[in-house]
Amino acid sequence: MTSQQKNVTVTLVSFSALLFIFITRVARLVRTDNFNESSVIRLWVFVVVFAIVVTVIGIILTYIASAVYQAATTGEDEIEFDDIVDERDQLIDLKGTKTTYTISSIGSFLAIMAFALGQSALVMITLLLFFGLIGQIAGDANRLRLYQLG
Repeated sequence: MTSQQKNVTVTLVSFSALLFIFITRVARLVRTDNFNESSVIRLWVFVVVFAIVVTVIGIILTYIASAVYQAATTGEDEIEFDDIVDERDQLIDLKGTKTTYTISSIGSFLAIMAFALGQSALVMITLLLFFGLIGQIAGDANRLRLYQLG
């Protein structure tokens, strides 16, 4: 597995876990009638911090685990990483980004429509965050599929 595939896998797993946490917390807030400004803003901050920290730590740990595994199997002291990005990798990344932006744009439209139809700004921004997570997951899944196809 190339380093690009490893990075995409890490972000896919972390954003999928984040989406699960996000949906369960929003459902709990709605069920307990606690969908107010302070609790929703805390949730937004948690989502942003989680996305950054877990993705960075996950990528670093993946590189470390790959290096340890490679050193253990080959017995070499110096490890070479295959972090070269060619045109195929760039094209796969662009197609994944297109998927992400398309889904996020549709979600933005739906969130704005919800706001225009009388929902609060908290609902609109929560929908924006939800569709952003869905878009990221779909884009990463598309990237992995394209890597598997070759």
